[in-house]
Amino acid sequence: MKKILVSTALLAGVLSYAGGFRVSLQGVKQLAMAHTSAHAEDASVAFFNPAGMSFIPSKLSIVAGGFGASNKITFQNLNTLQSTETDNPIGTPLYAAVAYRPIENLSVGFSFTTPFGSTVQWPSDWEGKEMVQKLELKSFYFQPMVSVKLAPWVSFGASYIYAKGKVNWDKAVTQFGGELNIKDEKASGSGYSFGFYFRPDPKLDVSIAYRSPVDMKAKKGTATFQFPSASIYPLLGLDPSTGQDKFTATLPLVEEYTIGLTYKVTPKWLVSADFNYHGWERYSKLTLDFANAPIGNTPGDPTILVAPKNFKNSKTFRLGTQYAFTDMIFGRLGAYYDESPYSDDHFIAETPSFNTYVITGGLGFKLKQFGVDVAGGYALPQARDVRNAALGFNGQAKAKAFYFGLGLSYNPF
Repeated sequence: MKKILVSTALLAGVLSYAGGFRVSLQGVKQLAMAHTSAHAEDASVAFFNPAGMSFIPSKLSIVAGGFGASNKITFQNLNTLQSTETDNPIGTPLYAAVAYRPIENLSVGFSFTTPFGSTVQWPSDWEGKEMVQKLELKSFYFQPMVSVKLAPWVSFGASYIYAKGKVNWDKAVTQFGGELNIKDEKASGSGYSFGFYFRPDPKLDVSIAYRSPVDMKAKKGTATFQFPSASIYPLLGLDPSTGQDKFTATLPLVEEYTIGLTYKVTPKWLVSADFNYHGWERYSKLTLDFANAPIGNTPGDPTILVAPKNFKNSKTFRLGTQYAFTDMIFGRLGAYYDESPYSDDHFIAETPSFNTYVITGGLGFKLKQFGVDVAGGYALPQARDVRNAALGFNGQAKAKAFYFGLGLSYNPF
């Protein structure tokens, strides 16, 4: 069976997922402070750096939360002045984690997150319909982890990543006057993460972490074609009764390096900063290789469809702060800048990414062992002059987006 590379993810909120299709929504408290990572008050630190579990004050910590992310993307053809807007549903990333310290210098935990994926929906008859009409991507990370305290001021942690994913992608096949749906609900992959967490001074936390790439492999994908006449199916080697073909796929989810620090300026006021580096160069092209359907563009094998992506590695800069109004009420603010992983001449409607400034804020409430956090964010994506000569796709792209979250924590002992 030929290899198929299907990297077709969209973001539900370009503001928070501006860099490719990475979702920066794994902790409500963290989001309110620009999604910074060096916070070890509860189990929400587990996804960001498993080593941070060693510095959670309580022996047992449980957290869970969810987000709503809304965005719209507008593309205007500058030759015709025709404007097209997406009708994306609200994205709902989720997270949950637990951390437990059975003995003094050993902590174990588990994290569930949705770090990649969302939905984008363009009109079915828009000018980019051969690229995408609607695309849904979902990914789920399951991470068992362990952390060891090497000294009172430093710990090391690591986790195994088991990932599950789903893809559902609609696009037009205009050469035959029809449409194509690519679907797989059982994609899976694996990876790992590790990190060091430092507290050299009671006022300073430093987090250094790495998360590996994960190749999501779809082994039982189905490609369903719909044409005005069923007589076309046998000519393309498709099942004459269903119009279906088979494919396998690999979706690359990229690696990430993070350095974060938090400094307590006063007992009530702290400041946090993060630097993220994302390995998007892995996504260099999109290749669809069908079992039988000859709708490709590769000389010698018409079943292979290749489109260059030319992503590049990108960076994110984050700055956040928290102030304790009382022992029970906390105010938080933040801002960050997220680079797009491709230039204007490689803009694609499947992954509409922008250089984006994001402003965040929120409140935290602590009631003995219980905590409630709320957060929100507003993005300022920078408009792009689209000049993708390979696709004949030219114009101007704009976006607007916001998101909000609610998180709960419980530290019983």
